[in-house]
This record gives sequence, C-alpha cells and structure tokens, in this order.
Amino acid sequence: MESQAKSGSGNGLSILSVSLRISIVFMIICGILYPLASTGAAQLLFPHQANGSLLKNSSGEVTGFELIGQSFTNPSFFQGRVSSIDHNAAGSGSNNFAPSNPALIERTKASIEEWKANNPEVPIDQVPIALITNSGSGLDPHITPKSASVQIPRISKLTGLSPDELETLVKAHTEGRDLGVFGEARVNVLKLNLALTAKLGN
Repeated sequence: MESQAKSGSGNGLSILSVSLRISIVFMIICGILYPLASTGAAQLLFPHQANGSLLKNSSGEVTGFELIGQSFTNPSFFQGRVSSIDHNAAGSGSNNFAPSNPALIERTKASIEEWKANNPEVPIDQVPIALITNSGSGLDPHITPKSASVQIPRISKLTGLSPDELETLVKAHTEGRDLGVFGEARVNVLKLNLALTAKLGN
C-alpha cells in the first residue's frame, strides 16, 4: 500500500512537471516568439498597413487614417458618407433603422435640405443615394466617383479651381476594383482632400 501511495504521488508530480514545462514552452512560443515573428513580418512586408495606414499632409503631419473616414465641416472640401457614430473608431456600426423609422426619415430630410443649401447647382435627383444615407460601418473612408463629381460645382465656386481641374483630381484618385474584379470603383475622401489642399497651396 505504501509503495502504491509513493508511486501515485510520483506520477502526480511527474504530470505536474510535464504540464508546467509544456505551459512554459507554449507561453514562450505563443506569447513571445509568434508575436515577434508576425510583427516583424508585417513591418517588413506591409509597413504602411502595420503602422495604421497613416496619411500625412505635405508638411509630414499625420492628418488621419487611410481606412477610417472622418468628417469635413468645411464646404470647400469633398464630403464623405454620413456616419451615425461621427467616424469614431472606438466602435463600428450604424443605428440600423428601418426605412420607415421616423428618426431616419428626419435625418435624411435634414441631409437633403443641407445638400440643397450648399449645392444649389446640383438637383437632389442627381445626387447618389450614398451621400445622404448612413455608412453601414460608420467608418467608411470612400465614396463613389459619382459622389465626388457632384460636389465639384460647390468646391469650384468656393476654391476658384475650375471644374476640369477638380475632375482631373477625382479621376487621379479613383481606385479601381480590387484585382480588377472585386468591389466597385471608389475615391478615398481624405486622400482627395489632401491633394486638393496641396493644389490650393494651403
């Protein structure tokens, strides 16, 4: 009986020792080596994305993120999608209202009236629906080329740049489908506004 008890105790210590060593090995692999390897590979292969896809102005100052939209209150700039979370990257989503929801109807009406006031040259029936409806994520940094083009009359009037100059800017910053197949053509609003600022010399 005593021999069996010692044997059982020895087996228990052996299992504990093996478990402890395995835990230490996996902590080193998963907690140190793998993060270092993946971070190093990301910095080597995709440094721009790994560091947050930061966008800088002509002075080298960080002005925002390539993959996160932001609000532009100055009407001289191109405007992005409506965001129910004010482009706050701490969260993602929209209020998910049904089309019949009174709050959504009132918000859309307000967007339409704001468009009419700021863009009298462009009738509301020529405005892409995406410009007056919420972004699904609330963080969308892109608009369609058409959504950018309909803003040209307002921006031309406020900046003094010709419509042709602005159209050239939009075309230069229009990104095609991913791999030529996936998604739709799009314009990154922040990149476009940085180019607009550089052209204005501000």
